[in-house]
Amino acid sequence: MNSPEMDFLLSVRGLTKQYAQKRLISGAHFTVEALRGVNLNVPRGAAMALVGESGAGKSTLVRCLALLEKPTHGEIDFEGHDLLTLSSKKLFRARREIQLVFQDPTSSLNPRMTALEIVAEPLEVQREGTKDTRRRSAIELLDQVGLPTSSGQKLPFEFSGGQRQRIAIARALALRPKLLILDEAFSNLDLATRDSLLQLLFELQARHSLTYIHVSHDLRLVTDVASEVAVMYEGRIVEHAPTAELFTRAKSEYTRLLLEAMEIDSAVIDDHTVEVMR
Repeated sequence: MNSPEMDFLLSVRGLTKQYAQKRLISGAHFTVEALRGVNLNVPRGAAMALVGESGAGKSTLVRCLALLEKPTHGEIDFEGHDLLTLSSKKLFRARREIQLVFQDPTSSLNPRMTALEIVAEPLEVQREGTKDTRRRSAIELLDQVGLPTSSGQKLPFEFSGGQRQRIAIARALALRPKLLILDEAFSNLDLATRDSLLQLLFELQARHSLTYIHVSHDLRLVTDVASEVAVMYEGRIVEHAPTAELFTRAKSEYTRLLLEAMEIDSAVIDDHTVEVMR
C-alpha cells in the first residue's frame, strides 16, 4: 500500500523471534516461532493499528520494536538506522525515541511513587536536566494530559483507571519520543473514558508530531483511531491497507473472517470517520 517516495519513520524487514522451550515430561527441547519474517512500514505522522487475535504475535512484535526484546533475525530501521546493530551507548539513546504504553497502567506504575515522580523518572534515567527542570517538565506533561498540578503528589491508587492511563501517557512523552506504541491501552476502560483519551491522543499527536501504533483486538476501535491497519496472523503480517479499504475490500481470507466474527458492517466507515482519521 506504500509508495516508494513515502517517508517512513519505521521499517521492519524479515523480523523473526524464536523462543527455546523444553517439554515437561520428556525434557526435549523445541523452538516456538512467535514472529515469522514480519515486514512492516510505518509512515511518519501516521496512526496505524496492529490487529489480530490473541497469539497472533502482536505483543511480541511491539516488544521487539520498543527494544524490550531482541529479535532472532531481521532489521528494525528507525530513521535510517538499524536499531539492532547500534552500540550499547547509541541504543541507550535510541530507546527514548520509541515509547510503549501498556494495557494495565496499575501494573506499570510504581505504587510507591507520586504521579510527578513517575513522569519525571525517564528524564532521570536518561540523565536529562536537573531535579528542578525535571519536575517542571513533569508538571507541564501532567497538564497536557488533563491532570491538575495538585494531583502530582498523589499515588497511583488515588487515581481512576483512566487517570492512571493519562499518567502512563505523560510518562511516555517525557523523553519526547517520535513513536508511541499503545498496547491495548483502552481495553479496560469504559466507553466515555476511552473516548476522552482518544481525543487526548489526537491533540497530543498534533502538539508533539507523534506517530502512533495502536495494538488492538477490537476492530470497532480501529475505525476511530487509525488511518491504516496491519493484520497479524500466526506471526506474520497478512494484510496492510488504509482503514476504509481494509474494512470494505479486505483481500486476506483471515481479515474477512475477523470482520465477520466481529460483525463489522461497512457502514461504520462513514465519511465522518474517514475524515477524522486523515
